[in-house]
Amino acid sequence: MTDANTKLEIGSLAPKFKAMAIGGDYGIAGKQVQLDDFKGKTVILYFYPKDDTPGCTKQACSLRDNWADIKDKAIVFGISVDSAADHKKFIEKYSLPFPLLSDENKEIVNAYGVWVEKNMFGKKYMGAERSTFIIDAEGKLKAILPKVKPEEHTQKVLTLI
Repeated sequence: MTDANTKLEIGSLAPKFKAMAIGGDYGIAGKQVQLDDFKGKTVILYFYPKDDTPGCTKQACSLRDNWADIKDKAIVFGISVDSAADHKKFIEKYSLPFPLLSDENKEIVNAYGVWVEKNMFGKKYMGAERSTFIIDAEGKLKAILPKVKPEEHTQKVLTLI
């Protein structure tokens, strides 16, 4: 677990995680995965606020629409604090080809420093900041894309993998 004051940096080891992966190669029933399962491969962790909301849907569908250019270069996981049941509905509704990780206990969002205070219409609340981390074959952070815009996300990722 990363301390809230610790800033992740390119070249440092990516925080380890263990979570339920829903969809993609893991099917709708899902399977427990951990970062160590993917040693030797590039991993993309993209954090997003909530299933089936406009920006998150745009981001996920852009990855889906460019899947042919991504799937052989990296393992992709979308991560939110939504439940596995919510992920299942989101995956099925939009035919997402990659798995989503359920982080209901907020361990991964905290480890990666993306569980932050947000402000909408003057109301403050805690939520996941839309951010992407690209992890190299050695488990080190190759790229960090903080506060990435949904419409720019896929193209930025494609230039980095």
